[in-house]
Parts: sequence; structure tokens; C-alpha cells
Amino acid sequence: MDLKHRNNVNVTGRGPATLVFSHGFGCDQSMWRYLTGSFINHFKVVTYDLVGAGRSDIGAYNWEKYDSLGGYAQDLNEIIDHYAIGPVILVGHSVSAMVDVLADRQVPDRIAAHIMIGPSPCYVNLGDYQGGFAVEDIQSLLNSLDDNYLGWSSNIAPVIMGAPGQPELGAELTNSFCRTDPEIAKHFAKVTFMSDNRKDVAGLATPTLILQSTDDLIAPVGVGEYLRDAMPNSMLTLIDNVGHCPHMSAPGFCTKAMDRFLQPWKGLNA
Repeated sequence: MDLKHRNNVNVTGRGPATLVFSHGFGCDQSMWRYLTGSFINHFKVVTYDLVGAGRSDIGAYNWEKYDSLGGYAQDLNEIIDHYAIGPVILVGHSVSAMVDVLADRQVPDRIAAHIMIGPSPCYVNLGDYQGGFAVEDIQSLLNSLDDNYLGWSSNIAPVIMGAPGQPELGAELTNSFCRTDPEIAKHFAKVTFMSDNRKDVAGLATPTLILQSTDDLIAPVGVGEYLRDAMPNSMLTLIDNVGHCPHMSAPGFCTKAMDRFLQPWKGLNA
């Protein structure tokens, strides 16, 4: 299997540990460009596109395999096997933070640390858990996507991005949504927004940095607090930012928080 072609894998940087960046729904690896340059002098940096996104091999999209996030986690572990050296730190945005968790669970003791940006283990309000959306809200969102994907993308992408002072970022996310195959996007949206990974994060002992925007429609602060409490070796850092993509709209704050967290691996001898 040609992983480079399947997932459009790109490798830069040098160092004794590896950072693997996994993008969120509607995005591709290009949206990590605001962060990766700060780490290439101290880490091997791996970026890739989830199958069905960006410049991945659309022909490799298997509807059964990707009917759960576990299929993406399987791909990630294959990429780690092939490209990673030394300790592996996973950097995941949004739903890919849970893909990273599942990859960790699939192969225990392989992952040295997680950095989660705007993560959510469950988007739906269930009992005492407040994921941010009622079941009816999620169903309405999915129905709108089914009815008119391009119209939905144009309306929702700027809302997800936030960043009111940087409209070009909302336009970039809109264009990214619109480049994605509509049927694949609909499938991935259903898998994303209907997933419940609370059992997977519960008790996860891998050191974890959670980066959460103070104003995020998709993953509110309460979700970050839930994750911090669920994972015993985690820490939550709030970023004064509007929107779900602080790695794009507030990259300086993300970079500083990540750099502090990564010091134990940054100082390793090659």
C-alpha cells in the first residue's frame, strides 16, 4: 500500500521525536501551515490528509471502513509505523483529536503525548454531559447538509472558523469544504457529529495538552473541562479566541502553549 499517495503524506523537519498533525472535518493538512514551521528545527514533522480530504486518494475511500472513526485511526497507526521515529506526539484538530485517541487505544504505549485543539468526545448533550448540541440540532445540521451541501458549506464554514477580524480564514475554510466530495463529506459529517468517544478518553493516561478557544460554537469550554477531568495526565489551556480553529486564527498562542508542553521531547538527544 502506498501510504504517501493514499494520505498525501508529507515529512519535514529533523529531530529525535515525531509530531504527527491530523486535520479536522472539512479541512486538509495545509491548514497546519501556521504552526508546523515553528517545530521543524527540533522535531520530525508529519502531515497528511484523511482519506477523502485534500489531495488524498479518493479511490481509497472505503464506506464501510470509514463508517467509524476507528478506520481513520487504523490509517494513522500505519502512517506512524512507516514514518515516525522516536517518541510520537499526536496533534489533532477537532474530530481528529478523537482519531488520535483511538489510535492510542489501538496500539497501547506507543504514543508519548497528545495535543488536542478544539477536541470533543461527543457533540450531543446526553444526560449530565453537555456537548453543545441537542440531538435535534445535530439532526437538523445533517439534514441541511444533505439537502444542499454547497449552500450549507458557504453558511456554516465562516461560523465554524469564527475569527471575525480575519474574514479570509472563513473564506479559506469555505473553499476547503466546497472542494470535498459532497457524498464523502456527508458521510464523514454523520460519523463525526454522531460519534461518542467518552469511554475512549476515560482514564487515558497519556500526557495531553488540551487547547480550547474561549468562544467556540463547536467545542465549548465545558467540553475541554470534561476532557481535562476525564484524562488524569491532561492540562487545559484556554486561548482568548473566537472560533473552532485557533491553530489558524490564533497561531501564536497555540505555538507558545505547544512549545512549553513539548519541552521534554524537544530536549532529547538525537
